[in-house]
Amino acid sequence: MTITTKSRTAALCLLILMMPFSLITHAAPKVYEWRLAESWPEDLPIFGGAVEKMIHYAHDLSGGRLKITTHPKEHHGKAFGVLEMVRAQQYEMGHTASYYWKDKDINTLFFTTLPMGMIAPERYAWFYHGGGMELMQRAYQEHKVLAFPGGNTGNQMGGWFNREITTLDDLKGLRMRIPGLAGEVMKSLGVRTVNLPAGNLLDALESGTLDALEWVGPSLDLDMGFHRTARFYYTGWHEPGTELQFVVNRTAYNKLPADLQKVLQVSMKLAAYDTYIESYHASIENLAVMQQEYPNIQIRAFPTSVMRAIRKETQQQLTQIADDGSPLTREILLSLQTYQKKARLWTRISDQAYLNNTGL
Repeated sequence: MTITTKSRTAALCLLILMMPFSLITHAAPKVYEWRLAESWPEDLPIFGGAVEKMIHYAHDLSGGRLKITTHPKEHHGKAFGVLEMVRAQQYEMGHTASYYWKDKDINTLFFTTLPMGMIAPERYAWFYHGGGMELMQRAYQEHKVLAFPGGNTGNQMGGWFNREITTLDDLKGLRMRIPGLAGEVMKSLGVRTVNLPAGNLLDALESGTLDALEWVGPSLDLDMGFHRTARFYYTGWHEPGTELQFVVNRTAYNKLPADLQKVLQVSMKLAAYDTYIESYHASIENLAVMQQEYPNIQIRAFPTSVMRAIRKETQQQLTQIADDGSPLTREILLSLQTYQKKARLWTRISDQAYLNNTGL
């Protein structure tokens, strides 16, 4: 078949007309704009920093195709409503703590921390290599979200008290902010427990609404100013490796291209690890400031009798949860306890033995 000059000219014109549309398609890939709801107030160090890190990583790794804006507690007014808002697709994602939802779904409790549970390296090993991630997705499936580790605070302090704790009787009637299973343990020992958002804690302590509270540790507690009212600072038992969570609406996630799903996963994982390191460093620095500038702060360990009662009650609570829970509840608890027992053998002959051997 012979192609005429007129035909070649028409084909060339058509090609020229098509070229700009092709170039525009390649020059401007689709941008996915997401919103993230935080449980934290604006500019809260470390917690909010985890979100900012994740957002920057997602933007850079996606070449600007994944754009996430954050909305702190002041924007939506629901510090303890993040899971519901993400489930309802009011937000594509959220940053929160799983144990805030224990009254709605006990299975979410286990993915933040457990009293007498695993420290941060053990917990991360369980998440990524011991089956923890798979169990977390199953637990959150009915809530129509995916959940991912969102930053670990490390070992948290046992709290600020306005009087010294010398016996179990000193706990009775004490008004204390302490969430999660630890709150249930303390309640059984006579403490009047409440759960307040971060922005309300100092006012409650100063006004006498609270007699004690736990927040995090030196990393965040120093700037909160708790030491101005409560000078007894107790070492921890209740949150040995507290992991925050990113929750992601499943429908929104499934609409992302596969490469952006991977970008989001990597961004959350990087931000979680960075947050752990930042929190550890901040606790080192702020503890030094506390000791140098605020000698009124008295760091204490709970008495042996108190810790004995706490350990006993914690075990009873976990046994009751397993007895009352679903097969998934028992599977999660068994996985946590089995992995902790295995991991603790190595922790004791590595880190603990090293500290004992060196005496430093």
